[in-house]
Amino acid sequence: MPASTRAQDDCVKWVFKTKLNKKGEIHKHNARLVAKGYKQEYDVDYTEVFAPVARHDTIRMVISIAAQNSWPIFQLDVKSAFLHDELQEQVYVEQPAGYVQPGKERQVYKVKKALYGLKQAPKAWYSRIEAYFAREGFQKCPYEHTFFTKFGEEGQILIVCLYVDDLIYTGNDVAMFNDFKKSMMPEFDMSDLGLIHYFLGIEVVQYSAGIFISQKKYVQEILDRFEMKDCNSVCTPTEIGLKLVKNSREKKGDQTLYKQIVGSLMYLTATRPDIQHAVSLISIYMECPEVPHLEAAKRNFRYLKGTIDFGILYKKGTKSVTMQETQMIGEAPQIVTLSTTEAEFIAAAACDYQAIWLKRILEELRSLQEGSTPVYCDNNSAIKLSKNPVLHGISKHIDVRYHFLRDLTKDEVIDIIYYRSED
Repeated sequence: MPASTRAQDDCVKWVFKTKLNKKGEIHKHNARLVAKGYKQEYDVDYTEVFAPVARHDTIRMVISIAAQNSWPIFQLDVKSAFLHDELQEQVYVEQPAGYVQPGKERQVYKVKKALYGLKQAPKAWYSRIEAYFAREGFQKCPYEHTFFTKFGEEGQILIVCLYVDDLIYTGNDVAMFNDFKKSMMPEFDMSDLGLIHYFLGIEVVQYSAGIFISQKKYVQEILDRFEMKDCNSVCTPTEIGLKLVKNSREKKGDQTLYKQIVGSLMYLTATRPDIQHAVSLISIYMECPEVPHLEAAKRNFRYLKGTIDFGILYKKGTKSVTMQETQMIGEAPQIVTLSTTEAEFIAAAACDYQAIWLKRILEELRSLQEGSTPVYCDNNSAIKLSKNPVLHGISKHIDVRYHFLRDLTKDEVIDIIYYRSED
């Protein structure tokens, strides 16, 4: 149809990308036509845009459950996922480069289905696949909207975890696996990747003793990216006794470089809890990093150089779920505490948020936890405060939202246990 003023603004472009195989090697090259969604106007070209994706916590929990029960984990990939759903809005785009029709250069296309780059495309795709799961008898977890389960009459279970167009699934019944794939294939253009090997940059190895996850290839990439591949390794991610401060007289560091380093390390904590504390410390100084902060950040690379093969092993039959507070990284600057007791008390409360959330998801799997959830703390005063309204002088100003920790302790939902820092 003839071009309009608005259609000329909704341009498209080609985006090229390489796909990796299970070894992290180049598998194929993709070319994708995308819309320049940043030119869209709210309430004119689109309204709602939010679409949930699985958290690393959820993915690790699925892996933990599979390892505990000796279940295999499989992976499916939806091809061109965003192109499956019909658009509710009227969107026009120009003809893409290489496909302009001679004599009709001023003509534009009306977009019938969602196109990559459009702001509403992720929501349109999620709405489509959510409707599919509901139609097929799956239950959506109310606490994690990318987590779907289906139960059989004789105790069979199928668990599906969704991250945009990548799906992983596990369970205890081969027939349910086959039925699931048979129903998915006609509905969506999909690739059956078999057993999961590489998911969201995480390498997954399934064997008889359990499941091992790591990010070895990613470590190699960031060492090369930040020119640290030839550095000398160290035994710890943080120098013992190191004290970093803000606004000292030290020379200012490169803020852009510092943010890139911290961001890369944050992503790595998905499978490397051993660097989590060190990364949380350096993340405090992203607004105005100085040379000592940059040196502390680079020390993490030196530690990674010597521990490149490290990861998380979920052993077969281990009845526990590893809870890693990766979302806590970077949150410390938002709360100013007046004492160590207050800081530990608030940290324990934040840990309990996560524990309760995971516990509720497990309940959706009909896996009820026996007893209370243990939470380890190295501050006796914080433990006393969590059990009784003591230490009024140093606790009266603490926000009421953190005091629910006391109720959880009283109701035996959690059990705060003293654990020495040295241990």
